[in-house]
Amino acid sequence: MSILERELTEQQHLEEFIAKIEAGDKIEPDDWMPEEYRLTLIKLISMHGISEIMGALPEKEWVPKAPSLYRKLGIMAKVQDEMGHGQLLLRVAEDLLKPYGKNRGDLMIDLFNGDLKFHNVFHMETRSWADAGIIGWLVDGAAIITQTNMLSASYGPYSRALQRICAEEVFHAQHGEAIIMALAEGTAEQKAMVQDALNRWWESLLTFFGPAKSSTTGTSKQDVTIKYKIRSSSNEELRQAYLTKYIPRILSLGLTIPDPTLHFDEEQQLWVYQEPDWSKLKLIMKNQGPRSQARLNLRKTSYDYNAWVRNALSAVKG
Repeated sequence: MSILERELTEQQHLEEFIAKIEAGDKIEPDDWMPEEYRLTLIKLISMHGISEIMGALPEKEWVPKAPSLYRKLGIMAKVQDEMGHGQLLLRVAEDLLKPYGKNRGDLMIDLFNGDLKFHNVFHMETRSWADAGIIGWLVDGAAIITQTNMLSASYGPYSRALQRICAEEVFHAQHGEAIIMALAEGTAEQKAMVQDALNRWWESLLTFFGPAKSSTTGTSKQDVTIKYKIRSSSNEELRQAYLTKYIPRILSLGLTIPDPTLHFDEEQQLWVYQEPDWSKLKLIMKNQGPRSQARLNLRKTSYDYNAWVRNALSAVKG
């Protein structure tokens, strides 16, 4: 086949692909897809999967320190769910990696090498039991808004995985909300603990959705994901939806949001807030956050310790 014929075939495939996703049809692993689409999915789903696994670690720290057996059981169940979400998503990513001869194990190596990132919020410290509640209520609440925006994603396996994940995340958010409500309605010391946690987490909650504007050096990830109908809303639209949902709930508990500039602009119909320090996010994405290395080291130790399991399974398959 000549170069011209190959280019014409590629163009025909692309046109058929675009028509398919525009019609709302799902793309499956064995379907033709443009390289940009495949690479975007690999980056997005791999980071999502790894973030579910790494995101279990901050709450895992509080399993032995939870204030009652009931609370221990609740947070243990949540940690187990998050690890399960991670495994499910890494299986989805693995299908996309096959043309490159890579698998889930390679993704873990990419994480340890710093080539695969995990979400900025999971690099942060959890200093008190209220932090565990904030993660469950407000961090998982942000995740629900992000993930439900992709429930109709054009890539079928990811869309189907999100159906299950989002359903379970709703319970996680309710679990976190129950912790926060108990503390906020408790003693003055307990309420102060919640306020302190909110003060420390607020900036991370704003950066959860990423910068509002596209990169000035090229097409941003959010532009590409919208272009290929992986998601339908921009970073800022998701952040505004989050603020609209959670600001009234936070204030109803008698808590103060640590942003004196925060207000709703009636004319523009949006929330105006103090811009977070995006330079901190850049450091975190280089694994220079408050707990970045500790969490990576814990994951690496576990991965190395359990190498015998992977080796045994490989021998069985062989």
